[in-house]
Amino acid sequence: MKKIKAIVKLQISAGKATPAPPVGPTLAPYGLNLADFCQKFNDATKSQEGFNIPVEITIYEDRSYNFNLKTPLTSELLKKAAGIEKGSAQGNKTKVGKITKEQLRKIAEQKMPDLNTDNIEQAIKIVEGTAKQMGIEIEK
Repeated sequence: MKKIKAIVKLQISAGKATPAPPVGPTLAPYGLNLADFCQKFNDATKSQEGFNIPVEITIYEDRSYNFNLKTPLTSELLKKAAGIEKGSAQGNKTKVGKITKEQLRKIAEQKMPDLNTDNIEQAIKIVEGTAKQMGIEIEK
């Protein structure tokens, strides 16, 4: 088994990784082939363009690596569904958008692998909580 040197977490725009910051300065000290990483990341994420994708990179002592893509941030998915640029600064008072129950369920299903539940109703509640914090109403 290979020895792990580091585990690095980044958020990179889907399909747009380049050796420029934040990727280069973060990964260069570990001796990774940046062009190779960027190419593989971009290939793996090009279908999700428009989202920042959280990625966990496991770097081994022999300079090889593998990476694990996470689902886009819940807030990003909600903003896209509601068609808004950003959430409300006072989500409990100022409403900035609406989504349907159907959109809420779709986002919860998409986020399931990264949530600490395998119950869809729980997942919906988690996503709904984020929506409320952002000032996004869920249509009844």
